[in-house]
Formats: sequence, C-alpha cells, structure tokens
Amino acid sequence: MDPKKISDELSVSAQIQPDDLAKLAELGFRSVICNRPDGEAADQPTYEEIEAAAKAQGVQIRYLPIVAGKVRDEDADDFGKALIELPGPTLAYCRTGTRSTTLWSLSVAKEKPTADILAATKAAGYDMAGVVRRIVNGGKTPTDTGDAKFDVVIVGGGAAGIAVASSIHARKPDLEIAILDPADIHYYQPGWTMVGAGIFDAQTTAKTMGSLIPKGVHWIKSAVAAFEPKDNAVILDGCRVVKYDRLVICPGLKLDWHKVEGLVDTLGKNGVTSNYRYDLAPYTWELVKGLKSGRALFTQPPMPIKCAGAPQKAMYLSGDHWLREGVLKDIDINFMNAGGVLFGVKDYVPALEKYVERYDATLNFFHNLVAVDGAAKKAWFDVAKPDTPVERVEVEFDMMHVCPPQTAPDFIRVSPLADAAGWIDVDQATLRHKEYDNIWSLGDVMNAPNAKTAAAARMQAPVVAENLVDDVNGKSPTAIYNGYGSCPLTVERGKIVLAEFGYGGTLLPSFPKFILDGTKPTRAAWILKEQILPPVYWRAMLRGKEWMIKPERVSAG
Repeated sequence: MDPKKISDELSVSAQIQPDDLAKLAELGFRSVICNRPDGEAADQPTYEEIEAAAKAQGVQIRYLPIVAGKVRDEDADDFGKALIELPGPTLAYCRTGTRSTTLWSLSVAKEKPTADILAATKAAGYDMAGVVRRIVNGGKTPTDTGDAKFDVVIVGGGAAGIAVASSIHARKPDLEIAILDPADIHYYQPGWTMVGAGIFDAQTTAKTMGSLIPKGVHWIKSAVAAFEPKDNAVILDGCRVVKYDRLVICPGLKLDWHKVEGLVDTLGKNGVTSNYRYDLAPYTWELVKGLKSGRALFTQPPMPIKCAGAPQKAMYLSGDHWLREGVLKDIDINFMNAGGVLFGVKDYVPALEKYVERYDATLNFFHNLVAVDGAAKKAWFDVAKPDTPVERVEVEFDMMHVCPPQTAPDFIRVSPLADAAGWIDVDQATLRHKEYDNIWSLGDVMNAPNAKTAAAARMQAPVVAENLVDDVNGKSPTAIYNGYGSCPLTVERGKIVLAEFGYGGTLLPSFPKFILDGTKPTRAAWILKEQILPPVYWRAMLRGKEWMIKPERVSAG
C-alpha cells in the first residue's frame, strides 16, 4: 500500500488489503472509498473483508464500484458527493488507483482548471491527459488518433497472452508488439490446487509480471476500458487510446462470487474456502488438516468454468489426506455438481469413479450452490433434475470448498466483439473473430466449444500466432485448432488421471500411440494406458529420446 496524495482531501491507492486499515488509521485517514468491483482478479479481497477491517479501526467506508474504464459522469458526481459527505482525509482505491483518479478529475472538472487537474494527478503518478481530452470533447474519448500505436496489441498478460506474444515474436521479430495488463503479479493458477493440498507453497505460484513479459515485447500496465474495432483502437483505463493493426484478446474470465448469496461474507472463515483464489488456497489446506470428522462439501457450478477438473482435484486430494491420516471413515465427502456427469469426456469416468469409491464420496448431480450461511454452517442448492421442478435443498457442512460461478469479464461482455452470451465470437478452427478479420482471441474468454484449461491455451497460442503472421504476410490462415485441452486430474498425491481431448470429446492423446495401446510392453506403456502416473520419476524411450516426467508438476499444469 502506497497512498498517493491528489489533494488535501484525497489520496488514491492501488488495491489495499484488510491488514492495511490499521496503518491507514495511523496515517490519519478517516474514510475509504472502494472503486473496484469484487471478482476482478483472483488475488483480490472482497469489499466485505475491507469493510469489516475498516469498521474495526473506526474508519468509515463506502462502496462505489466502477468497471475499469466505464467511468460515467454520474459516477463522478457520486464520487464528488462522497468526498463531501465522508470525513476527510479520504483514501480511494481500485486496482491501480487510475479509476479513483479519473473519478476525482471528472468530479472537479467544473471548478478546477484542466492544467491544475493534470498537475495534481501527474504529481501523484497518474496521467490524466486522456480524461482531459474526454472533458473537452463533450464526454467522449476520441479514437481517430491514439496515444500509442503498435503492429500487434495483446489484451491480457496471463498464460495465454504471454504465450501468444512469445510465439508471434519468435515468428516475426520485427513486429512491434504490446501486452496490455494492469497486474503487477502473474499467477500460475493451476498450482493453487496443489497449494490447497499442502504440496506447493502459495508464493511459488506468483511471479512479477515484468519478469515474464517476453524480451522485445512492450508492456503497458493498464486495464482496457473499451474496444473501438472500426477505428482499430483500444480505450484504456484513464481514457488513453492505443491503436493497432492487429488485436489479440485473452484477458481470461471473471469469478462471480456474488452470484452465490452470502458467499463473499464467509469466504476464508467458517470453514468456507476456494482454491480459485490465491489467498484462500492456503486456508483450504488448513481446513483439510484440521478436519477429523464431519461433512465436507465440494461444489461445481454450471459450465463454463476454467479447469473443470479443479473442483474434483480438491475433493480427491483432500480425501487422500484423510485416508492417509486414518480419519476418512469419519468424514462424509459430498461432491455437489450442477452438471449431470462426473466428467464431460466419458472415457475417463471409469478411472475417476474408482477414486470416488476409494474415498467413499457421494456424487450429487444437478445440485447448484445458490446460498451460504457460513456461521450456521448451512448451504442451499437448487436441484434441477431433467423433467422435474427445481427443488431447493438445505445441506449442513463442516467444511466447504467452493468453485465460484464464472462469466466473461464485464468489459468484454458489453463490447461489440462478444456473442450473445458475452464471450469473444471466433471461428473455432482459426480463432479469428467472425466479423473483424484483424482480431483473434484465445484462452478462457473466447467462445470456441473447448475446455477452458491452460493446456488449451498452450495449443491455441501457436495457432493464433501462425494465422496472424500469415495475415501480415498476405496469406490465408494455415493453422487449425482442433479443440485440444487436457486436465491432469490429481486423484492422490503423485498420481493423476490424464484426460486429453478435443472438440466433441474426441480423444487426443499427446503421447505416441504405441505407448497408449501397449504394443511395446514397457512399464511406461502400462502406466500411460491406464492414464495414471506413479509418484516417482520415470523414464520411457519415446521416439529416440528420453522423457522425464515429475507427476507433481504435470498434475499442476
């Protein structure tokens, strides 16, 4: 936390943590304004957590959430009123502080000279030149010219964005490429399953974003507010404009915690946890270690979600620990799945069912989590079985691991690039946008009917890169994505059910066929035919070279 002073009444900051409220009180802040909606990032505490910490310090707090870049004049008016009504000095925060600074700039536009606004915000480290252009342009950000221009602009610096940037740069190093992402930290999110099982430390899944951006690729540390595809322009948080020749969109998806009533109030306490959030995965392990008897619920919401195997992995790894500790007989494991099957590709279900039986887990299909009362240790599910009325049931628990409902990010859903469901609308083979032929998308945000996994993004990145470079060279697209995805379902420490599949559930194993069909009777052949890797290093001669696989690393990816 590093408050930046804008005026005597206001300072702004990037995301704060609950523990920061004591320091803010010491610094003399008497009120806080939160301008960041819940669920923007996987490492973000909820407003309710900040609110509780503020009240404990006697600091007043107000929630004025603004979607990145969607600052309206009415929002600025509300912000100005809040500064008058709240006791000062006030700290306003969002992801980076830009939204809060934008709100202030617009709220004082009628009473302060634009030069004074620019000077105050620049001194705090925020460039409001784009906001000033919006003010003098009658509230609209002009996109006929830009603050910067690149051959390729990539929205999102996650696994998909960094992979496709590297792949494009390797194919055509002379292209000017920029990644747009406001995050300081890049998280290896598949590793959080292992954190929740006590296998990884949370810190090992986090690296600085700057250390991972490919050499030769620009990084613009800003959130995207809107797209103007007809002008080949992206509007950033703070009303700056970046122009492009070609655009790649891969910002991931949004975790919609608020869609479950009462969930945000109890996350991280009362036995309610989730491996889908960086700061909560360690709490999962605390709960698993501490539970000696009682009922443990593991939920899975309706599709689509990223890493559809993650809710099951949490169940299997917890069951494995309880089995090793000798307490499994006293723990009632329930898998509460909004869907109707254990896994979407039926070929892998028998192997998984063996572990369901091993951990004596009860499978509850068509059960969608809709409400939680953490203090009372109760959860409510809507049971929507085919051809029957929806029934709401109450289930008590001692521990509950929640996989939250998931949607496309807000700025994607309202964009002209999205389909009716809110996802980027692409051709499923070339991953090119269906309407704008200089735009591509990959990763969790696009609407091709594949599983949303990191392995899928790994396969999509070279397809997008190849087709984009083909377009630069005046050629038709040559690379085709077949829907490949994989889910290494960790069923116990050191063992996985390795599910690999493409569009329509077609099996697409990445290992040579002779290993999978057992035509060469080797130890490795038997292991892979059964789709289970042992908890040791093993070697197999594959196509003339030796491969080494460590299951713990494979299962995390």
